[in-house]
Amino acid sequence: MAATAPAPTQPESQFTLALFDLVEGARASHLWGRLGWQDIRRHYRRSILGPFWITISMGVLVAVLGTLYGGLFQVDMAVYVPYLTLGWVVWTLVSGFITDGCAAFVSASSIIQQARLPLSVHVYREIWRNLITFLHNAVIFVAVAMLFTIWPGWVGLLAIPGLLLVCLNGVCVGIVLGIFATRFRDVPPIIASVVRIAFFVTPIIWMPELLPERALVPLAFNPFYHVLEVVRAPLLGEVPSATSWLAMIGFTLVGALVMLGMYVRFRWRIAYWL
Repeated sequence: MAATAPAPTQPESQFTLALFDLVEGARASHLWGRLGWQDIRRHYRRSILGPFWITISMGVLVAVLGTLYGGLFQVDMAVYVPYLTLGWVVWTLVSGFITDGCAAFVSASSIIQQARLPLSVHVYREIWRNLITFLHNAVIFVAVAMLFTIWPGWVGLLAIPGLLLVCLNGVCVGIVLGIFATRFRDVPPIIASVVRIAFFVTPIIWMPELLPERALVPLAFNPFYHVLEVVRAPLLGEVPSATSWLAMIGFTLVGALVMLGMYVRFRWRIAYWL
């Protein structure tokens, strides 16, 4: 039995139901919060360290790459290692939002087909689960900051609105990609390939300062660069550029409009595509 009712005949009703779904899904934090924790516990069942295995492996990777590329790029380790650490931690969060968003509805097919719940709950669940992993990985940066005596000061608080914008974009991307991936099952591997390519063209293991001036122009059009900067720069004690803030606000507004348009039109079909 499908959990979603047939499409209403009036466009106004479709818009109202979609908006109600998003709001009610956000309010059901007790549900998607518990489901997110359950996903983490299930994934690391019978593991002593649980999700900290990801933290440990990332910490080792950062240490090795920081030593290797810091020497190759001839950059001060006290500058490069914190930059690399934060870039990797935030990138893991962003890429998780994208790749897990593709499976938001498909992975919850049994729940969607058996229980009448706001469909957006499953997207919020993915966001929350990746945030939990992000907080675990943030321990690495705390250790690096203590090692290199980094203190961002009050500027570091700017990372909070930056992280909020990243999460809002994660919701929009999760719903849009979730709809596409439910209808077209070739979408997840395509998106995974795009994410892998984006990793190398985004300043994570390399720094923009190492590029010639002519190469900085394409970088300004890389959306992932701005996504990283609004969280990474404040934690390094730097104020993100106005371009990055405006880009993130623009991404959020455009993403919200696209997401709402698609959700209004296709929300009722998701259960039938599963």
